[in-house]
Amino acid sequence: MAAIVSLFAFVFAIVGLSNLSLIQAQKGGFSVELIHRDSPKSPLYNHLDTTYNRVTNALRRSFNRVHRFKPTSVSTMEAEADVIADSGEYLMNISIGTPAFDIVAIADTGSDLIWTQCKPCSQCFPQNAPLFDPTASSTYKKFSCRTSQCGDVEGTSCSSNGSCQYSVSYGDGSYSKGEVAADTLTLDSTTGSPVVVPNVIMGCGHDNDGSFDENTSGIIGLGGGDSSLISQLGTTVDGKFSYCLLPFSEAGNSSKMNFGSDAIVSGNGAVSTPLTKQSPQTFYFLTLEAISVGTNRIKYTDKPFGTDQGNIIIDSGTTLTLLPDDFYSELESAVSSMINATKVNGPEGLNLCYDATTEFAVPDITVHFSGADVKLQPLNTFVLVSETVACFTFSPVPNFAIYGNLAQMNFLVGYDTIKQTVWFKPSVCSNSIEEYSSDLEIERIRNDQVREESLHQEGRDVDIPRIIDDRDKSIREHVVPIVDDLNLGIVRPHIIHCKIVPEHG
Repeated sequence: MAAIVSLFAFVFAIVGLSNLSLIQAQKGGFSVELIHRDSPKSPLYNHLDTTYNRVTNALRRSFNRVHRFKPTSVSTMEAEADVIADSGEYLMNISIGTPAFDIVAIADTGSDLIWTQCKPCSQCFPQNAPLFDPTASSTYKKFSCRTSQCGDVEGTSCSSNGSCQYSVSYGDGSYSKGEVAADTLTLDSTTGSPVVVPNVIMGCGHDNDGSFDENTSGIIGLGGGDSSLISQLGTTVDGKFSYCLLPFSEAGNSSKMNFGSDAIVSGNGAVSTPLTKQSPQTFYFLTLEAISVGTNRIKYTDKPFGTDQGNIIIDSGTTLTLLPDDFYSELESAVSSMINATKVNGPEGLNLCYDATTEFAVPDITVHFSGADVKLQPLNTFVLVSETVACFTFSPVPNFAIYGNLAQMNFLVGYDTIKQTVWFKPSVCSNSIEEYSSDLEIERIRNDQVREESLHQEGRDVDIPRIIDDRDKSIREHVVPIVDDLNLGIVRPHIIHCKIVPEHG
């Protein structure tokens, strides 16, 4: 049975640092910079793409990615990992082998196996970087079919010489085949030294093809299965990891992916919901009870995975939130009834779109998971797909449910795979305001007049674009300005300036 994938990629930037053992790392942890896929810092950056090109491409990949969930076969360490958001895909730059060999791979919460393209390669997808050569690593070792390590990887078989072979294939036709092996994995550290993790089970792919970007080398599995990076780190990270996904508007800023005690999500506004174990164990299943639009609570009764519990997958690699057809229709009707704007046609698959050349109010939308009410912001629920069109970020699919990454942006999302819990906390994910922690609150600016008077008192004669929102939305001023899609669907393209003030009391 092959691993099942929805792409979730991160980039760890690990450069020329001294070795630090996994035991030593428990004292200090490790980190790398989180960079948006469309930042000039990203290896996937395309200067010819407009913001709207990137958004539209991400939405298109969102639907393609659904097929990846349907296979054709089958002491606590504190750590952080830099993430490069790929507008629906994320990349991770890690090092494997001895000496360390840098690779850029798709980091994926919807798959388990860590694999990279290797020499010799009978069939490989185009790759800009050199291929990993296992013969050049002094710590690389293969496994026979009779070993427990071979049994930990799904979809394995025996070669003619008795070595353990893996084969994974995905619904879109992508695949990887090769040998199951172990080698040293190197991750960056918050102490400034890399964490070296020995004997990590991985796949060395000699036959790989499909819809992989030439800037990537393979996949880093972050799912719940035995062979994933999370499971292999085990008790050293206490089964914990977290991430904070940047909005499209903040491509130039950075954030972190955390492991171990650094991944604990707590404090003001943090809510938690149980993870539900079911097949396949790769995926992270949550229980969705309802979605509220204003005061209208729409009960969710669908069972796309055959049970009331674990009825939706949380996936950071799918851009949109995808819901079963009938439930989506109720939700769309409720949202539409509360928006006074002109409906227009949007990209294929986006059913509810509006003319964004005039301002319109976005209703309050709250996602009710079991034990956790997650109140979404406008950037989570509407996205500008062009200069003139804003679309609802939820979409219908037949008998399936995924909580996508647009709904998770500017939330700190934490996973505890031992206690089987997922946490959500409203956050600002860019490094430019990272110093403002949970003891800060965003000052509420209640109307245009108050904002303008405040600025005039400071001697600044500024024309402020009007913000319309039936919930009196907080507008943030970072150290750097925020572009319009911090409040997508509410204002036309402008630079919005506000301020953050210390919490009182």
